[in-house]
Amino acid sequence: MHRFFAPDIATTLTLPEEESRHCVRVLRLVEGDEIEVIDGCGTLYRCRITMAHAKHCAVEIVSQENCPPHWGAKIAIAVAPTKNLDRIEWMAEKCTEMGIDRITPLLCRHSERKVLKTERLHKILVAAMKQSLKAQLPQLDELTPIEDFLAEESDAQRFIAYCDESLPRNERHSLAQVYDSSRDAVVMIGPEGDFDPMEVEAAIKAGFVPVTLGESRLRTETAALVAVATMHAIKEHNKTI
Repeated sequence: MHRFFAPDIATTLTLPEEESRHCVRVLRLVEGDEIEVIDGCGTLYRCRITMAHAKHCAVEIVSQENCPPHWGAKIAIAVAPTKNLDRIEWMAEKCTEMGIDRITPLLCRHSERKVLKTERLHKILVAAMKQSLKAQLPQLDELTPIEDFLAEESDAQRFIAYCDESLPRNERHSLAQVYDSSRDAVVMIGPEGDFDPMEVEAAIKAGFVPVTLGESRLRTETAALVAVATMHAIKEHNKTI
């Protein structure tokens, strides 16, 4: 069954214009056809088309189901966007497919990208949410100065991954060893030029635990993906214990 995104479907009973166009013009669905609609907040609606209009396709709700994230405790990443926008878009798409609750683009001292328009990223997250059969859209923040992010109050586990060799590797922990899958967690990933040493010091003072993601030096977008994949793998492993 085809799936569409309409955040206000419960009150408007109408698909947004872009989704209406795809439903009626591209898929050629007609009155009486049934579709799935997600609101991005965890609810899946099974609907029947009542008016197949290419700009405002109307539906009636047949049933609805609460579909909370299957991974339980929240997963978040805070990552400095790459100079090549395609790479950060790929990362956001794949993290959404795996399952993530929040993505915070970070503005750091060594950031290659100082400006980030999130409209296209939002569309990519919506498409990935629908493709991976999820009902909850990750929170996508605007570009956030690292100082503001560190100042946030949080009960989540907080980790920072970086490549700075001035801190001996044996003083850092493997994310796979210190991550508690029963608790919310956020992993902070630096820019292509890595975090500034003062940023690392500030993060540790704010309660972030230094971690490694393996023996290889990873690109920014790869490191973010490895962090999310690691947390999901541990969650799945613990389900079987």
